Amino acid sequence: MKKHTKIQNEMKLTLPALSENEGICRAMVGAFLSQMNPTLEELADLKCALSEAVTNCIVHAYRHTDGERVGDIYIRVTCDRSRHVKIIVRDCGCGIADIALAKAPLFTTDPEGERSGMGFAVMENFTDRLRVASKPGYGTKITLEKQLKN
Repeated sequence: MKKHTKIQNEMKLTLPALSENEGICRAMVGAFLSQMNPTLEELADLKCALSEAVTNCIVHAYRHTDGERVGDIYIRVTCDRSRHVKIIVRDCGCGIADIALAKAPLFTTDPEGERSGMGFAVMENFTDRLRVASKPGYGTKITLEKQLKN
């Protein structure tokens, strides 16, 4: 990947990890990224990858909480003059003990639910770069990067 220039613009968003907020995240990030004049395909790819990252937070990050309060999802989106987009989705939930296992196709911590275990595969497919950092008990940070065409 080429070296990126200084951040041109940035957006920060914090929402409770509730399923009804997944669509809000997609819409707000999509509206923010529209300033970059991405192709419809690029925008759809980024929104799909974001949706998977946010859904992972909603379904998995706070599943072991006492139920009194849902945790938050923190999203930071940056774009620079070279048309490089970086989306960071972070939570302060249970974390991931084995990232390689979690990224394996069809792996899920919710086998009773309707989860396919393909979230990380989808994120990788629709971005140029996916990074996952996590520590059990402290949460997870997912970084999605995509270079938009000129």
